[in-house]
Amino acid sequence: MSVYSPEARLRELGIELPTPPASAGAYVPSVRTGNLLVLAGTLPLRDGKIVCAGKVGKDVDIAAAAEGARICALNALANARVALGSLDAIKRVVMVQGYVNGIDGFSDSPKVLNGCSEFLVSVFGDTGKHARAAVSVNGLPLNAAVEVQITLEV
Repeated sequence: MSVYSPEARLRELGIELPTPPASAGAYVPSVRTGNLLVLAGTLPLRDGKIVCAGKVGKDVDIAAAAEGARICALNALANARVALGSLDAIKRVVMVQGYVNGIDGFSDSPKVLNGCSEFLVSVFGDTGKHARAAVSVNGLPLNAAVEVQITLEV
């Protein structure tokens, strides 16, 4: 029986994780307690710059915001790799909490967060299927369009 390797899957997909973003405040990128690794919220940062900014439904369309959620997941996995040494230490993705900087009344947050969720399943297979919250909010740090927070079983 072969063991599934998220690290090998990333290579198959041709994906390199970015350098983990620095903490932007008085917090740490991850906390391990028991068999859980709780990752801090991550933004759609690339090379230290927000790549998906503004209000979804006004400045950003759903497809671009979903790509932003995917970038958030990449940054979260980069933090997980630093904490664990390898993504192969992850048994499953437990929970994704997603926040969308939406216009008043924005109700398509689940469509935006699918960018993160579908990416995680593509990397982790069935163990990437997770519980999720997808919430529209009135603002996010650095005017990001989306923020993702992930809890992993290790």
